[in-house]
Amino acid sequence: MTRLHILPNQDDLQPKSGITVEEIADSVSEDLVSVDRHIEEQLVSDVPVIREMGSYLVSAGGKRIRPITLLLVTKALNYRGTDNISLAAVLELIHTATLLHDDVVDRSDMRRGKQTANAVWGNAASILVGDFIYSRAFEMMVTVNRMQVMDIMASTTNAIAEGEVMQLSNLYSHNISEIEYLGTIERKTARLFETAARLGAVLAGSDSATERALANYGLNLGIAFQISDDLLDYGPPSLALGKNPGDDLAEGKCTLPIIHALKHASSSQKVVLQSAIANGDRTMISEIQQIIESVGSVVYASKRAKEYCSIAKAQLSKLPESTYVKSLRHLADFSISRLH
Repeated sequence: MTRLHILPNQDDLQPKSGITVEEIADSVSEDLVSVDRHIEEQLVSDVPVIREMGSYLVSAGGKRIRPITLLLVTKALNYRGTDNISLAAVLELIHTATLLHDDVVDRSDMRRGKQTANAVWGNAASILVGDFIYSRAFEMMVTVNRMQVMDIMASTTNAIAEGEVMQLSNLYSHNISEIEYLGTIERKTARLFETAARLGAVLAGSDSATERALANYGLNLGIAFQISDDLLDYGPPSLALGKNPGDDLAEGKCTLPIIHALKHASSSQKVVLQSAIANGDRTMISEIQQIIESVGSVVYASKRAKEYCSIAKAQLSKLPESTYVKSLRHLADFSISRLH
């Protein structure tokens, strides 16, 4: 279950806003170029559909937050080597494979302002190419030749699959507790962030206490990121950056703003919320936005995301201060920056 260890200071609940991913990643920009080159190489195939879809996915871009996390951790720990490049590429490939599968399950047709792969090539091709990317990622892991890395990644991909099934099992249901929600996003999203930070410590040969602290950093970063993303579903399009308000609602996902609202809404408001989730009714988005705002659910979800952000940053106290540690703090702030 979700691991909350440190109570945040109130000062830490005020994240810095305005910093971009590019600014955060500036100190590892050369390594990111190498990561992108690795990714492109691994998506080359003599099978035309794989080659075409791979090129399409690379061109779609992405924030590369998980690779950035791993690279910053290894730099902060003075790692000398190139396995961080390979594993950063592995993390992004696994993330990409999960997105391909997610879009099929969610019947999504847009992501990052572009048509999804399943909208272009169909569901079957997206699932199979997702499988190809997963297997290619594990091929890359073998070249690192560290059993601990294999163990961590095998456990992580299993957890991600569990999270996806948990979410699928709860679609169109309003009978979900906050604890169940957190358990789902911990597996589905936060676990890969946790692994990114933990692998950085493993590569650098850190002691167990440092490895645990960095794993907790990544876990809480990932939870903050997902809560923020879920809250954006009920915000204006200008905040969503490619995500259409009401997407989660249309897919029948009962996320934290709705979970909180269902506990605090009036009887008539609860009927509206329950109906919207049960029917995946995007047309009710304006009314839902008004309800979650009026009962304090927007404020509550935002506060929870900021708490996890603060907890993530607190884990970095075990590391010697550096430009890279500062960037890791900024990365945690970025995870909730769109809430402002």
